[in-house]
Amino acid sequence: MRDKTMTPEQVVGRLRSGMTIGIGGWGSRRKPMALVRVLLRSDVTDLTVVSYGGPDVGLLAAAGKVRKLVAAFATLDSIPLEPHFTAARQRGAFELVELDEAMVMWGLTAAVHRLPFMPIRAGLGSDVMRVNSQLRTVTSPYDDGEELAAVPALRLDAALVHLNRADVHGNGQYLGPDPYFDDLFCEAADAAYVSCERIVDTADLLKEAGPQTLLVRRAFVDGVVEAPNGAHFTSCAPDHDRDEAFQRAYARAARDPEAWRAFADRFLSGDEDAYQAAVAAFHKEEA
Repeated sequence: MRDKTMTPEQVVGRLRSGMTIGIGGWGSRRKPMALVRVLLRSDVTDLTVVSYGGPDVGLLAAAGKVRKLVAAFATLDSIPLEPHFTAARQRGAFELVELDEAMVMWGLTAAVHRLPFMPIRAGLGSDVMRVNSQLRTVTSPYDDGEELAAVPALRLDAALVHLNRADVHGNGQYLGPDPYFDDLFCEAADAAYVSCERIVDTADLLKEAGPQTLLVRRAFVDGVVEAPNGAHFTSCAPDHDRDEAFQRAYARAARDPEAWRAFADRFLSGDEDAYQAAVAAFHKEEA
């Protein structure tokens, strides 16, 4: 079996402007933020982003890297609206393809199975069918004749996800309460990259939890990155909680252009080691 370990820079080096990139996690939970931070420092732009949006969407929007967003929401969880997303929408900075949460899941599922769309009931009778003019319905060819929403496949050029553990071959494990849909993101993509809190031997993957936690299979993974605290400031239970103090500082800065420039210069201008050191210094000051 092949060793697929990479650096974050090698992963982002495989991305190109104009790609459709899926980002795993959910809101401000288990986001592949170390990879997103490298993407921020790259010249890759003009992206279509598919995400259950959180600060990944906000940071990429603030950096002007998003051409189109496919999402059901963009939230920081304990702060309902992602502030950079809100500002970008208010100035019309990118095209938004709005789906509901189930539609994103079924769109990814259609892509996994190489189907053009998935017929579902979710969304029917709701405003998502009105605000998203691209959505169509189909009629069941069977006796029931039921009208169903036809959710288009969300095929991805690349997927970025963050998990608790992985082996060098690309098997990925979550240890928190929710798998989210990281497996679907990986299987719907032409290339998938997994960052993780810790790379372990394959034989050790089942030491902390049962086989049902082996969410991502190596056949669908092209690169593995060990990135301790790599989901910061989002949560990655049980390895670390969401950094609420830092998230509040992020949200305050995001609402003021001058404060945001100072925040970005302090936390986002250097590499990952510089970021983690700046976060540690931030908490010393807050103590």
